[in-house]
Amino acid sequence: MSAIRRLVTTTLTSAGLRDLRRARHRIARRIGGKAMTADFFFQVDDPYGPVALPYVAAMTARYGLALRLHLVPAPEAAAAPELARLEDYGRRDAQMLADALKLEPIGDGRPGAAPIARAQAIAAAALDTDRPIEAMIAIARACLSSAPDAALDQMAELYGRLDDASTAALLVQGQATRKQLGHYLSSTTHFEGEFYWGVDRLHYLEARLRGDDVGAPICPVLDFGALPPSLSAPVTRPRIDFYLSFRSPYTLVAAERIGALATAYGADLRLKFVLPMVMRGLPVPGAKRMYITLDTKREATRHGIPFGTIHDPVGLGVERGLAVLHHAIPQGLGLDFARSFLRAAFAEGIDMTSDPGLLKAAARAGINAGTVAAALADPSWQDVAEANRTDLFALGLWGVPSFQVDDRPAWWGQDRLWRVEDDLRDALGLTAIDRTQT
Repeated sequence: MSAIRRLVTTTLTSAGLRDLRRARHRIARRIGGKAMTADFFFQVDDPYGPVALPYVAAMTARYGLALRLHLVPAPEAAAAPELARLEDYGRRDAQMLADALKLEPIGDGRPGAAPIARAQAIAAAALDTDRPIEAMIAIARACLSSAPDAALDQMAELYGRLDDASTAALLVQGQATRKQLGHYLSSTTHFEGEFYWGVDRLHYLEARLRGDDVGAPICPVLDFGALPPSLSAPVTRPRIDFYLSFRSPYTLVAAERIGALATAYGADLRLKFVLPMVMRGLPVPGAKRMYITLDTKREATRHGIPFGTIHDPVGLGVERGLAVLHHAIPQGLGLDFARSFLRAAFAEGIDMTSDPGLLKAAARAGINAGTVAAALADPSWQDVAEANRTDLFALGLWGVPSFQVDDRPAWWGQDRLWRVEDDLRDALGLTAIDRTQT
């Protein structure tokens, strides 16, 4: 069974299968004489929409891409089990993105049900305007403003509003379309079999659309680039708290990269492990698992990190791994073991519930069998994991990988390592990096 599982995951994440799917869509489009068409799923109170849509609009103009806009409601509870935290963090993160990309600021309002319903009805009417993307951006900004009633009055004057029944029907239709295509969040773009969330993944879509275009790309690639030579030891070393779990594919990408970042800036890297969401009673629907797996593959490939031959370590495998990690950290081998474990589970398809699998991961991190045996007999890692979870929640976060530099705001996702670099530079009094030029 393990061999079959490894074969399935390897095939599912392979470039060959991806290219075959793309070719099938491309051939079907050409045979049908259809234009390249993408779908964007728009939620009026999602702050990531006004950040992504300007780049989507630019791609439609440059590459002849047609766009279908779909209104969608807030995600289902199973897909966003910590919805209040997601909304709070999303506002802060989207504003940070807008600042970094020099876009118009996102409002800091917290719209209730009534303004959201008004915004949905206005957006439903605006779908049929000549410039619907601009209308969606304006309506989202109005909904998210500190004075949404007055701002939405202006939007209603411009675009009108659809009746409640027709608006509700469009929301149901948009949600059904998104589910049928295989996603669960808003501010996502779908093109011929693949999803691209927010502004962060649009550069992958643009790479598919560019063809022979040799002009400068439209979409940003937000990432740290060439790191500076290791700095002389600062008087006070900045601290990076790295929250991780052993069932998160994205954590593999973060673990493979964060060591170099910490070294370059002379930072003290602290590993703070937590149990995976599913082992904390939080659901992870199938569509979410699939998207995360395929998205991790393209992110890992971009950074030259092996990924895709998977043996899910959930349950006993994670528990055994965290027990060893708890003992590896005081020896200064925590990051080495974390990388080794995650590679074994997500790149090599090794069963981490087995002694041979765990011992192999430990040995290549410099941890001997005696330490592994002592770790497995010591349940104290459980209290540490729970304390780390409490710390993570206190930061307003719930998922991993997440990061905090000193006492600055924390960031969630391996695609925020560039923001960790910005915080490190700030802590050391170094010049900020212009992220519109990276």
